[in-house]
Amino acid sequence: MSSLTKVGQRIPKKDAPLKVTGAAIYIQDMKVPGMLYGKILYSKYAHAKILKIDTGKAEKLAGVRAVLTGADVPNNFKFGFLKDNPPLKTGKVLSARDEIAAVAAISAEIAEEALDLIEVEYEELPGIFDPLDAMKEGAPLIHEEFKSNVLKLPWKLVAGDVEEAKKASAYIAEDSFSTQWVTHCCLGTSGCIAAFDMNNNLTMYSNTQIPSLAQNDYLEALKTFGLKNKRVRIIQCVIGGGFGSKLDTYAYEYIAILLALKTRKPVKIVFSREEEFFATSPRQCTITKISQGCDKDGRLTFREMEMVLDNGAYVSWGATTPSVMMVPISSLYKVQNIKYVAKCVYTNNTYSQAMRGYGNPQATFAIESCLDQLAEKAGIDPLEIRRINANEPGEITPQNFRITSCGMKECIDEVANRLDWKGKRGKHNNRGVGMASLIHVGGAARVYKSDGCGTIIKMDDNGKVDVITGSSEIGQGSETIISQIVAEVLGINIDDINVINNDTDVCPWDVGAHASRTTFVAGNSALGAARKIKAQILEVAAKNLGEDPQSLDIKDGVVFSTKDKEKNIPLSKVLRKVHYSLGGRMLVAENFYDPPNENFDQNFRGNLSVSYAYGAHGVEVEVDKDTGQVKILNYIAAHDVGKAINPMLLEGQIYGGGLQGIGYALGERMIFEKGVLKNGNFLDYKMPTAKDVPPVQAVIVETDEQAGPFGAKGIGEPGLVPTAPAIANAIYDAVGVRIKDLPITPEKVLRALQEKGKIA
Repeated sequence: MSSLTKVGQRIPKKDAPLKVTGAAIYIQDMKVPGMLYGKILYSKYAHAKILKIDTGKAEKLAGVRAVLTGADVPNNFKFGFLKDNPPLKTGKVLSARDEIAAVAAISAEIAEEALDLIEVEYEELPGIFDPLDAMKEGAPLIHEEFKSNVLKLPWKLVAGDVEEAKKASAYIAEDSFSTQWVTHCCLGTSGCIAAFDMNNNLTMYSNTQIPSLAQNDYLEALKTFGLKNKRVRIIQCVIGGGFGSKLDTYAYEYIAILLALKTRKPVKIVFSREEEFFATSPRQCTITKISQGCDKDGRLTFREMEMVLDNGAYVSWGATTPSVMMVPISSLYKVQNIKYVAKCVYTNNTYSQAMRGYGNPQATFAIESCLDQLAEKAGIDPLEIRRINANEPGEITPQNFRITSCGMKECIDEVANRLDWKGKRGKHNNRGVGMASLIHVGGAARVYKSDGCGTIIKMDDNGKVDVITGSSEIGQGSETIISQIVAEVLGINIDDINVINNDTDVCPWDVGAHASRTTFVAGNSALGAARKIKAQILEVAAKNLGEDPQSLDIKDGVVFSTKDKEKNIPLSKVLRKVHYSLGGRMLVAENFYDPPNENFDQNFRGNLSVSYAYGAHGVEVEVDKDTGQVKILNYIAAHDVGKAINPMLLEGQIYGGGLQGIGYALGERMIFEKGVLKNGNFLDYKMPTAKDVPPVQAVIVETDEQAGPFGAKGIGEPGLVPTAPAIANAIYDAVGVRIKDLPITPEKVLRALQEKGKIA
């Protein structure tokens, strides 16, 4: 590893110049000849019957080319995880974001004006906005055809014997915790352009995170629309952030397709900031009951959790987050007796979606807060109870996760040392320290039947390389990481590598940017392809140098003998010999890497990821007892990353994740009243700004994961997983009150202090 020249270097992102100069082309910048502009009319109510829709005035407006309602959706097409969501609604609306009608016009302004001319007559119905109410016997059904508001998804995990473990426990802590809706707040809003050619083949310009999966979704939609055996091409624009918000297909995409089909013109739909808030799907809120026990020495004996998730009106991939919630519930620390049940419940609220961490932050908030409570009951330092129970290499968890590399203890120790844990904890002088640990998938996650990614590499006469990858660049730096991996193998400069990743007509298949999988999966895919093309190069060079290919290597654009450095040949010369020789060939290699992880079995057991990422976050806070304001004085985020392929980009992920977690912990919250979002803008949605950034130390712990590319693990999501409980634990150490309902606002802190008699 010490001989690496590209991997391990702090190399700026390859796409940075385009972005900082404004040359990057986002969906907002895209224009297609003859393009129309689409706009969507949303419901006035969260629950109502649609009695009448009159589009006559809108259709007569000059510049309007099409007006659609639910009656225009062919064959009652529905999308989503359970196919319960029509792109345009008929009969009844189930949430305030329900799409009622859509317009295509020659300008966005005319389309907006046309929306105002559409007349809709409703009969408002009582809504259900609390999942606990929706579960009660006799509660009105959101979807009558399903006979229940509780989704029939079997989220249950049982391992060992929890009841016997309770009896054997010396100490037990139990409590309830809740988390709120938060949204992704990507700088770039959602959007697409749908365009049909003369043969009814579809091209979608999009900022999706899942081009291969979206392509299949659109093909299925076209079949329903009567267009069989057609092609779908997806061209990704530069993506201004994803965080899971673009991990599914949405109504606006199908509406754009329908408008384009009707008008025979390309149709562009781009969300305003307000639409991005209310018409995309947030991280779902949760209600959690937890009980944990330990023996007299602090070793965990059992963990029992029940969770209720507000699913909202329709089912997206957000409803599958209990599968990833199981990761910390079953496998964060050594605990053999587990019982977990989760219920996803239909309500008339907005429906949920994947968001960074995919359920792990909600579960970890309860686990790590309750662990501090258990440590207090047992009279053990919270640091020590974490060290006693920390996961270790070689462990097999109750969910059959096979732990390979694991730097959990090292991360805990880094946090403790950098916070001066022993010197600062327990002073109760309005300042306190707290910590929380994490486990997350670090070697992909087999949530689909495939978890693979394809790569094609081709080289030209001069040693320039095109890497054609299925992976998506969503701001995380995948182009740079892949370039470093390929450059390391081929012994060339990173500037000689061009990564192509934005066109399904060109790029191989990939399951999408999610589950912190890109570095691990796309990196391994690129690594395999690079090794194959290197073997081709060395085979040709061996004939010219009179050497065995096994004795050759490439460095700085020169092929040389490892036995006799005087024997060498420029790489460009080798490449020209390949192309210009009689019977020459192209230098092209392909590789498809599908990691050896496992789908869960019917009991939710299986090695979901090839490797697992670990970490610990620690925080020092100061609490103002007069205002309830919490100030973060110091923030330490230590992460086991395997091998750091690019420490600069890793630190960026850790900083970004930690700050996103701080927002989740201390202020961010979507406020709904009867299903209607009341703070859908950056003025009222309390998101941290640059002025709110506390001192942050990003600590990289390397453990060399054997299955990862050059030893690397994924790190995209873990950065926000333990933030909220670390802050909550620090507040408790500072002033003796525990906030169990996120976000931790000054009002909640003051109220808790008053109830505890800490202040008048």
